[in-house]
Amino acid sequence: MQIVHTIADLRAALAGRGRPAFVPTMGNLHDGHLSLVRTARQHGDVVVASIFVNRLQFLPHEDFDSYPRTWDADCAKLEATGCDVLFAPREADLYPEPQTFKVQPDPVLADLLEGHFRPGFFTGVSTVVMKLFSCVFATTGGGAAVFGKKDYQQLMVIRRMVQQFALPIEIIAADTARADDGLALSSRNGYLNAGERHEAMALSQALRGLADQWLQAGASAPQQAAALEQQALAALQARGWQPDYLTVRRRADLQPAGSADGAGQLVALGAARLGGTRLIDNLEF
Repeated sequence: MQIVHTIADLRAALAGRGRPAFVPTMGNLHDGHLSLVRTARQHGDVVVASIFVNRLQFLPHEDFDSYPRTWDADCAKLEATGCDVLFAPREADLYPEPQTFKVQPDPVLADLLEGHFRPGFFTGVSTVVMKLFSCVFATTGGGAAVFGKKDYQQLMVIRRMVQQFALPIEIIAADTARADDGLALSSRNGYLNAGERHEAMALSQALRGLADQWLQAGASAPQQAAALEQQALAALQARGWQPDYLTVRRRADLQPAGSADGAGQLVALGAARLGGTRLIDNLEF
């Protein structure tokens, strides 16, 4: 595996190697990230991963400074999984001057759910992803990029950005990797103590319960949405969680489901804090 730090070195490393398949990460890698790398292998000639903790997507009170950095372990995992090129820019490499030009995503998609509780988050995500795309694909004529469905809204924002800017990049959606008990794999799971880790599976169970209740309600479910969601929120709160949202939305645009939206078109999404750790998950149904 070749490791490069500058944009010029990255582009030189990719010259003449065909179609890149790209996996952007913030490091502290787990099996979920590695599953994205394995998926990338199926969609390109050269697999590129990046490790960059993006300051722009953290709110002032969030964990930018304490976000786990596990460089040596990350490199070993990527190499063992078949990554060809690792792009690990320093902040001065990616942002040599203050990033005053930013990508502002469509507020209809980006200002609800995660965007409501983390204002500015998707501007930071879209800006860094656009810049990483430029670094990887500008001289290759396009390629593929792999994103996990665990960050469901992020995937949709990036997909819409690529579509509207007519970028020559195929966005590949990879299924959420889960632990044996159903917990979605996340770098922030490492913040959980033993008791919290055992309890953490309750979020995915709550989403399954909400989806089941929705299906049982049938055609009247959209009219009962507020009550069904409040019931799911109350159940998590009773277990000691602090939920931000548990909701059912249309997969197509994350707007509230209507009477014409049936099974196969919906997704249950949730975000909740357990102790000091904020977890997200979703379930298509």
